[in-house]
Amino acid sequence: MDKDASERRVVVGVDGSQSSYEALRWAVRYAGLVDGVVEAVAVWELPGLYGWSGPAVDMDVDEDETRRKMSEELTEVLGADTAGSVRTRVVHGNAADVLLRAAEGAEVLVVGSRGRGGFARALLGSVSRHVSQHASCPVVIVRSGKE
Repeated sequence: MDKDASERRVVVGVDGSQSSYEALRWAVRYAGLVDGVVEAVAVWELPGLYGWSGPAVDMDVDEDETRRKMSEELTEVLGADTAGSVRTRVVHGNAADVLLRAAEGAEVLVVGSRGRGGFARALLGSVSRHVSQHASCPVVIVRSGKE
């Protein structure tokens, strides 16, 4: 593990949903209180990638697009100064698994209650439910005021 053990990391999942933006704001406020650093993690996965046929897209282009969108969203949600202090990671894989690995040794893992694919009546999305049950650190699930 290459992370500084004395550092208080606040890991937050960002997926472009309103609740992930609220989670990001919460993570920044909390990190300010505990003198921690925010690590925003965006996960991208190609539908059908693990099926019988290979992907018909350039995976590097999708990762670059995810990085670009994440940077824009952080600036829009937090402002340029605050966004510049947030560490970012873009990782290919299953969202719940990536977030659980990223949160190892973290002070807290922060996620939105429902991601972009959530059903309107669902209280928790599949990712927030999974990480709340399997994380090795405390998990905060933040709801959007628009839910």
